[in-house]
Amino acid sequence: MTLPESSDARQHHRRVRLGNLREVARQAIASSAAGLSGPADDAGNRRWTRRQWAHSSLLATAGALMIALVPGISTALDAPSATPVTTMSLSLPVRSRPAQPQASAADWQLAVVGKGETLGTIFERMGVPATTMHRLLEHPGARQALTRLKPGMELGFEFAPVDANGKRATLRTLRYDRGETQRIELALADDKVTEKVIERPVEIRTAVISGKVGKSLFHSARKLGLSGASINKLTDEIFKYDIDFTSDVTQNDRFSVVVEQVYREGELIRTGDVQAAVFTAKGKAFTAFRFEQGGKVDYYNGEGRPLKKSFIRMPIAYARLTSKFGSRRHPIAGKVRQHKGVDYAASTGTPIMAAGDARVQSMGWQGGYGRTVVLDHGRGYTTLYAHMSSFGNIKKGQRISQGTVIGRVGSTGLSTGPHLHYEFRINGVHRNPLQHTMPEPEPLKGAALIAFRAQTGPALARIRTVEDIIYAQLPAGADSQQLAANNTPATAGRGKG
Repeated sequence: MTLPESSDARQHHRRVRLGNLREVARQAIASSAAGLSGPADDAGNRRWTRRQWAHSSLLATAGALMIALVPGISTALDAPSATPVTTMSLSLPVRSRPAQPQASAADWQLAVVGKGETLGTIFERMGVPATTMHRLLEHPGARQALTRLKPGMELGFEFAPVDANGKRATLRTLRYDRGETQRIELALADDKVTEKVIERPVEIRTAVISGKVGKSLFHSARKLGLSGASINKLTDEIFKYDIDFTSDVTQNDRFSVVVEQVYREGELIRTGDVQAAVFTAKGKAFTAFRFEQGGKVDYYNGEGRPLKKSFIRMPIAYARLTSKFGSRRHPIAGKVRQHKGVDYAASTGTPIMAAGDARVQSMGWQGGYGRTVVLDHGRGYTTLYAHMSSFGNIKKGQRISQGTVIGRVGSTGLSTGPHLHYEFRINGVHRNPLQHTMPEPEPLKGAALIAFRAQTGPALARIRTVEDIIYAQLPAGADSQQLAANNTPATAGRGKG
């Protein structure tokens, strides 16, 4: 074991080292000076040249610097550290067990059903053999649900992990939705198929959507969140008797619609039927409320009178009126004669609808009318549809309802282009279908009217609440049913009911 040196011993060793270094420097200077003195045979001539003097000065300066610096370097190397070092004994914490990894959620691979795809093509696309598919279809209820796939539906596939030998992954679980509120998981284990039902509750919210028509009713309403089906409901069913959306609607006209929206896990999955609507066209407000009576659903105005009229204004949707009722020069015969109907121009093949509930009186070729259908609506009312390219799925004597497709637009008979010639007759006398006033349907009465008002009151209150917030007050003297809207969307969410 080596003991530490004392302070006196260290000082002694330092003085010895310094002395040795100085002696080495002195000898180096002396030897350099001797080398500069010249050869031995010139001993008599001791006078130095200018070069010798310069070399000697440089060497002397270097030696002096060495002698001056060495003590400082030595002192710095020998100086003890001023910082004390302390060693402490600390106890280590007890080592905990490694955390166990939690079981991760199933890694589902989703397959969206495309147009025209079957379950077999989807399983083939996912790399699942047909034998596995048939095993799943043998499970009770699976075949009925999985063989009626619609485009946009999702199927979930969970595969077992690939083993160390690189064996191909096998299907472990198949997932699909059964209705809006249930999700089914079919697990494959050995030769058994186990079913797990996961409940997925939905929430029904009532929303009020208001806006201006703008350049396009469809575009504006879609931008505000109204579904395409709801827009078509407004134009093709609810207000088609009172509003001609091809000519009666302007950019500044407004609408308010109450709809039911179905949410699941915070996501909108579908929009329900229109519960109420107010459409203002050319300064006049038209109202509509959905009401069910005796299992039949219809739309009524604020007084409880059905919106559905005995006859629709146009047998063709969005057609262009090209010839009015009255005298005119026939485009082919060239003679002035009475035009006993109206003409609507449309593309060949455009569907033609029955103007009202009726019985098919006749169908076939009628001279210059070409392919023609005549409907008997009772009480002396008949309608005629001419120049068809083809007939609908109807036959003579059949009872049909309003809106049934009875044929398609064509140019048969005396015609210069594809169009529909439409006639309206009362007891055999031709009347102008654009001007004739149809009889008003009977309104709701008694208990039905009371139930209607109780049901439609909340919908009307929602519209008023939203419009009172986002729109200016109605002018003085305005009817309570004449509500308006502007181009700001508004949605009021409520619970079920």
